[in-house]
Amino acid sequence: MISEHVTEWLGFPVELFDAAVSEEGVSDYSKTIYRLALDWDAEVDFPTLFSRFLDDPASAGTPAIIIGQYHGDDPEQESEEVVQLLVSARARLPNLRGIFIGDIVSEENEISWIHQSDVSPLLATYGNLEHLRLRGTEGLSLGGRLSQDKLKSLTIETGGLPPLLLAEVAASRLPSLEHLELWLGTTGYGGDATVADLQPLLQGTVFPNLKYLGLRDSEITDDIAAALKSSPTLSKIESLDLSLGTLSDKGGQALLGNPGLKHLKQLDLHHHYLSDDMMIRLKQAFPGVNVDDAQGDDADEDDRYVAISE
Repeated sequence: MISEHVTEWLGFPVELFDAAVSEEGVSDYSKTIYRLALDWDAEVDFPTLFSRFLDDPASAGTPAIIIGQYHGDDPEQESEEVVQLLVSARARLPNLRGIFIGDIVSEENEISWIHQSDVSPLLATYGNLEHLRLRGTEGLSLGGRLSQDKLKSLTIETGGLPPLLLAEVAASRLPSLEHLELWLGTTGYGGDATVADLQPLLQGTVFPNLKYLGLRDSEITDDIAAALKSSPTLSKIESLDLSLGTLSDKGGQALLGNPGLKHLKQLDLHHHYLSDDMMIRLKQAFPGVNVDDAQGDDADEDDRYVAISE
């Protein structure tokens, strides 16, 4: 999943805008999302690359922007400079609706080694931003809480989501949020969040318009499945995503016994440790459930692994 760069986002094709921009220039800013990224041996720095992207007045039509490898040959460089550049370019990017910082694949930098920063200035500056996607949590902050009226989707992809960051998500005021996707990760990479930490999200009062809830890539998927039985959030959402984690028959049984799941349009459980029998029962109970990528049901609990951790 993080071994390749995204090729499509928000319904637009994604193309690379690198330091060696061709003489022909960009084909169409308004119908393509560009990924700005530096190779480890790039001859320019990121501010120069970003400036080149903005040089063409047509860049004002940019619907979204993806930031790839922004650190060149210094993998410990934080994203603060990137955030500041985007904030300073607000007047030149009036149509920007999506920002993805960290489209960095494992070959470039492991997900748990990506250094982020405080990204809250982005929402304070871009009042019409609808989609914010972040990869990596080292140094990541939401400034205590995010507050913005238009954001529809928030995705945080991590090898381990710290409880403090989860608390910042839960404290945020995002009345239009429809899609919340959190990769919880493992304790070995800072993912120490417990079911108790998730309770504010499960109570259904934080994000009243939520349609999709993704609690993915988790070591505690069985516990989450059990906690969902008393979750008011279930009555509001249309899609539940517990994929990439360590779901076993224990969690599968909890899902089967939860009448609040019957109305879901989508239930994604792919990458799991369910038995063949449990997969059959889940398919019967939830037509269209995704139980692909079975890891086998014979592994001890200590030998079950999330799909993405480093």
